[in-house]
Amino acid sequence: MERKAENHRLELTQASSLTTLRSGASLRSTSKPQAYRMIEPLELDGCEQVREFVDKVFAGSGFNARRLAEACRLFGKMITEDATIALTLAGAMTPIGMSGPIISLIKKGFVDFIISTGANLYHDMHRPFDCPMFQGHFQADDNALAQMDIARIYDTFIEDSATLQATDTIIHQAVKDLPTNKPIGSAQLHKALGDSIGREAAAPEKSLLAAAAKYDVPIYTSAPGDSSIAMNLIVEHLFNEPIVIDPVRDVIETTAIVRRAAKNAVVVLGGGSPKNFYLQTQPTLAQILRDQSKGGHDYFIQLTTDSPQWGGLSGATPQEAKSWGKIKDANINNVVVYSCASITFPILCAYVLAANEGRKHRRLYARLDELVGELSEAAKSNPELLKDIEQIRKQSGAKGR
Repeated sequence: MERKAENHRLELTQASSLTTLRSGASLRSTSKPQAYRMIEPLELDGCEQVREFVDKVFAGSGFNARRLAEACRLFGKMITEDATIALTLAGAMTPIGMSGPIISLIKKGFVDFIISTGANLYHDMHRPFDCPMFQGHFQADDNALAQMDIARIYDTFIEDSATLQATDTIIHQAVKDLPTNKPIGSAQLHKALGDSIGREAAAPEKSLLAAAAKYDVPIYTSAPGDSSIAMNLIVEHLFNEPIVIDPVRDVIETTAIVRRAAKNAVVVLGGGSPKNFYLQTQPTLAQILRDQSKGGHDYFIQLTTDSPQWGGLSGATPQEAKSWGKIKDANINNVVVYSCASITFPILCAYVLAANEGRKHRRLYARLDELVGELSEAAKSNPELLKDIEQIRKQSGAKGR
């Protein structure tokens, strides 16, 4: 009986919430604000005691509690060893507020470049322009939500006109000055979005795109066509001059960043295409360009719910990655935490922010041409690569360019 009564109260709360949304009432002016709690970027300031909790409780435990403690300490090692640190984002991280911890990491110089799904970057653009995302419920009636133009990501609600369509307009304004006479990399696209947010938004401090643009942290997407950002770019293709995103340019730039780094490290949220896009930089060097300068990434942390036996990349272990030359050592400086990143990532961030002093920003975006130039010169002067290219041309009958 108690469960039925609780379910009935939940249904009434949801119905009241949806009725208010349908009427167009402000979420902030409702008489029951607890039913419409906005999801803001998560603030970690004031939560520093998590460091003691991790060191004294998790580290003294076992299973994934202990793995998380190991990940916290390994992240600190990445920072103190001055590794070039990448962050890869898959899953719906920004809709649930994870842009907040990421912004904090960027500010302290703990993230040097990012590889993300386009969806995370699109949803990052809502809050700085006060476009609402708010807590709903995973058992909501999706037929009712659809009728009221509300999209659902599990227990997070996003309005169509007030948020999605409003963000579409913001994208069109942000990209209007991008070049159309030549292809560009996704980092240039995201820098334009971040700069625009910094100039135009009421609350740019809520955007990881804006923070990355401010500190010259390049952001890449491994699947440029797979997001609402790319969906909006079709308008330019159909009605104006097309903005062409070159994914091979992204492969070159990320590989050039890795090649220059003294040590390379990554924190992987989820897995998916962003995970592999980062890891593939090492075989790009060794296998494709015959450049033996690296020998695999030095540090690897993954927060995931995916397990290896299904054969998917998201669940592939760093030990398996060693067999591909993606990781330097199969046994050390690698930690996988099998738990939801919505739990583990804020703890990881709070720990390293409390335990480590900030470091100088690398500002890799401003140096991309320099780094790509170095990669190009190294490739063109590599005798083993030149021999391979000559052999390929002979076999195919292709002429040199």
